[in-house]
Amino acid sequence: MPRICIYPKDVAQLTGRSYDAAKRLVRRARQAAGKPAGALVSMQDFCRLTGLDEAEVSRALNGPSASINPRSA
Repeated sequence: MPRICIYPKDVAQLTGRSYDAAKRLVRRARQAAGKPAGALVSMQDFCRLTGLDEAEVSRALNGPSASINPRSA
């Protein structure tokens, strides 16, 4: 089952930023999505903020066989 939530460790790995910088980026994505502190951040929330392609991020985190696009299944 593909993951839909993204965590600072994932962001650090994807972007090459430090863990602390990744935490700030996840916090900004959460705020931009209008979610309360402590709420989970979805890949969609993160990708909207950063402009990264959601399918590309999903492949990087879930592997090439996992897809978030139901039409490709």
